[in-house]
Amino acid sequence: MTEPESAVPVDASAYREAMSRLASAVHLITTDGPGGRAGFTASAVCSVSDAPPTLLVCVNRASSAYAALTHNGTLCVNTLGEGHEAVAGLFGGRTPMDERFAAGTWRRLRSGAPALADALVSFDCRIVGRHAVGSHDVLYCVVEALAAPGQADALLYSERRFRTLSSAPRSGSAPARAVRAVGVRSAEGPARALRSA
Repeated sequence: MTEPESAVPVDASAYREAMSRLASAVHLITTDGPGGRAGFTASAVCSVSDAPPTLLVCVNRASSAYAALTHNGTLCVNTLGEGHEAVAGLFGGRTPMDERFAAGTWRRLRSGAPALADALVSFDCRIVGRHAVGSHDVLYCVVEALAAPGQADALLYSERRFRTLSSAPRSGSAPARAVRAVGVRSAEGPARALRSA
């Protein structure tokens, strides 16, 4: 066994590079209400509890969607599938909000936040807590409604590119799931939002 290394602060760029190795589902976080309509691409979404159904979303306080999210107090987590790479890119860059929302077909669930009609699943949420950590807020969100019409393969983000995770058949013996790359991000594309969300 080797001796432990001395404590040296981790460089932010080295940390971002290491985090790029973690494969994550890709989501559009959307909101609408008195604070305005806004949305961004995120991978920092996680289940917290099923009693009550609660998830968390991490958002950079410098994000163009931050003020609307915090003012509205509601959001919808739209989990993306294969074929959503273009809309993920729009919501991840510096595209004006109206152009982002022009790219999809939207509906409203309980909160009024935009739910992408063909998302794999949409979690309609009320923000019930917030915790500041560094440059980000962790938003704790109670899920008040679900919509799950999508049947596409799951869209993942890993090593700065989109990939898909093929779904296993529902009956019989299930073959191993396959992951394949489906695109490379542009310099100002979704990686910026995925890094900051």
